[in-house]
Amino acid sequence: MFRTAIIAGALLMTTTAFAQSEPVGATVEVNGMQMYYEVSGEGDPLVVLHGAYMNIPSMGEIVPRLAETHKVYVLEFQGHGRTTDIDRPITYPNLASDVAAFMDEVGLEKADVFGYSMGAATGLRLAIDHPEKVDQLVAASVAYDATGWQQAFQDFIPQMVPEMFVGTPMEDEWKKLAANPDGFPALVDKLIALEKEPMAWEDEVKALNTPILIIAGDADVSTLEHNLALFRLLGGGVMGDMGVPLPASRFAVLPATSHTAVIGQTDLLYGFIEPFLQGETPVGFMGE
Repeated sequence: MFRTAIIAGALLMTTTAFAQSEPVGATVEVNGMQMYYEVSGEGDPLVVLHGAYMNIPSMGEIVPRLAETHKVYVLEFQGHGRTTDIDRPITYPNLASDVAAFMDEVGLEKADVFGYSMGAATGLRLAIDHPEKVDQLVAASVAYDATGWQQAFQDFIPQMVPEMFVGTPMEDEWKKLAANPDGFPALVDKLIALEKEPMAWEDEVKALNTPILIIAGDADVSTLEHNLALFRLLGGGVMGDMGVPLPASRFAVLPATSHTAVIGQTDLLYGFIEPFLQGETPVGFMGE
C-alpha cells in the first residue's frame, strides 16, 4: 500500500512528464462516480492500479513500458486524479468493487492486474472477491494482514491527522488534476480511516488459485517476513530441481529500496513483471 505517512516525496515527482505510447483518456461512470482512465499499447489486457494520493502520471515510466507489450488500462481511484469522489468510505472491498465494475464498463471480462501499494492491496482484494476477473496479479508493496506492516508504521498510524497533509505542497500537487480542487481534506480523512480499517485476509489468500507475483523493497513498509509468509500461503518457498513444476506465484525483492522508491525502478520492475505475465521461467542447468 502507498502509505500516507511517506507519500509526499513521491507525489511531488508527478510534475515530471513521462512518455507514454499515445494514451487515450476517457471517463466512465462507475458506482456513482465519474472514473477517469487511459488506454495505451496493444496486446493482452493489463489493468494498472495506483497507490493512495497518486494518479496516472505518478505511476511513472512503468506504464508506457508495459504498454510496449500489453494493452494497458490505467485508472484513477475514487477521489484521485480526475476521478470524482462520492459519499462513501474508501475501503479495499469498495475499491475492488470499483475495479470490477470498471472492467465491466469497458468490456474487459478478465485481465492481468498490476497494482502498487494501495493498488496492490486492491488487486489482492479483487482476486479474492472477483476471482473471475483476474488472470494473473502483480502486487508491489502489499500486505494481507495489518500485522505485516513495519512496527514503525504501525506505531505511526494512530498519530495520523489531516493537518499532516492539508495545506502542504502535497495538496497543491494533488489539485493540479483534481476533479474537485476543494476535495483534498475529505480525501485525506478517508485515507487515514483506510489505514485503520481491519485487515486479516490470511484464510482468503490461502484459498486463492490466482498466480501472484509479489514485489517488495528490502526496506518497504511491509516486512520481508510478511512478504515471505504471503508467498508461502500461495504455495511458494519450495525447492526446485526436484522434478516437479515450480509454483505459479513468485516473489521478488528490490535491494536498497524503500516503499516510495519501488515504483521508480522501471527496468527492474519490467524485468520481473514481463516474464511472469508471459509464463517464462529461467532454465536451470539440470534442464528443469
